[in-house]
Amino acid sequence: DWMLVTAGTTDHYNTMTAAWGGLGYMWNKPVAFIFVRPQRFTYQFIEKYEYFSLQFFDASYRKMLNYCGTRSGRDVDKAAETGLTAFAGPNDSVYFDQSRMQMECRKIYFDDIVPEHFIESGIRKHYPENDYHRMYIGEITECLVKA
Repeated sequence: DWMLVTAGTTDHYNTMTAAWGGLGYMWNKPVAFIFVRPQRFTYQFIEKYEYFSLQFFDASYRKMLNYCGTRSGRDVDKAAETGLTAFAGPNDSVYFDQSRMQMECRKIYFDDIVPEHFIESGIRKHYPENDYHRMYIGEITECLVKA
């Protein structure tokens, strides 16, 4: 599923559409891992704040997810343009009323993708500008699912 990755507070945040990531169990904790390129506006928010959130939507929100993945929060107010309604999660992370599932994650680890570690040479084609992702691992501190 595509998801929104959001960081900041309801007063000042950014959100971006992402498809790279996953869920699992690591270091005896439920975790989510996401990947963000350094030039993305959301990157600076993830770097600054202790928590980030993940929101998952049903298929009827595909147009909104596409919009949030092709516009920068530097230039537009994505929530205003798409009708998203933000509210504060338990640790001031940002959730959206319209999502079917929301996860709050506390950052516990990060690492940068290093091209020297690619075992498969074809992966390099995804980085023509050498703008390698940063991976974040977040402990899932809350998960809300709408019935």
